[in-house]
Amino acid sequence: MEKNRLIIVEGPQGTGKTTLTNYLRDNIPSSNLLRLSGSKDKTKTGKEISRNMYYALQDYLKKMENIPMDFIFDRTFFTEEVYARLGYKEYNYTDLYQELVDELNQLNYEIYFLILYLEDVNLYEKRLDRKEHHKYQAFSIENSKNQQKEYLNIGNEVAKKHKIKVYPVAMDNFDEAYKKIKELIGIK
Repeated sequence: MEKNRLIIVEGPQGTGKTTLTNYLRDNIPSSNLLRLSGSKDKTKTGKEISRNMYYALQDYLKKMENIPMDFIFDRTFFTEEVYARLGYKEYNYTDLYQELVDELNQLNYEIYFLILYLEDVNLYEKRLDRKEHHKYQAFSIENSKNQQKEYLNIGNEVAKKHKIKVYPVAMDNFDEAYKKIKELIGIK
């Protein structure tokens, strides 16, 4: 039996996560799209909320392993780790993050970790200027550049240690990016 796909899309604000995850959902039959934002609580209490949320989510995914369904995630706990590394959180998330990555790695899915970035970081200004933003994390070009660097660092770390397939994808041109992603994850 062919494994279900678990596609995790991460990247800074302004890279096109929403656009891409909508595209994937529309082009992968029998798929569920989940958009996650984490807890707005940036204190140590927020870390416990995150722990409970992501362990429950991974328990659900484990229960769904043999149901013919692909999953697409617009953000997961990787964002929590990036935000903690950059000091947006009042706590260190690395211990919990490592546990969650190890557990994710044990799931019986074909796991794709797509890290979106912009080769031309000046595009952040154009993309962030026209977006309406929620108040969870301040949107700025500088924040997006810093986040991009950390997401790419995390991708390198995960690729060295886990079976998770890590693919950095430049999103400067959506059509080119979609073509590359279709090939990487086998969309017809």
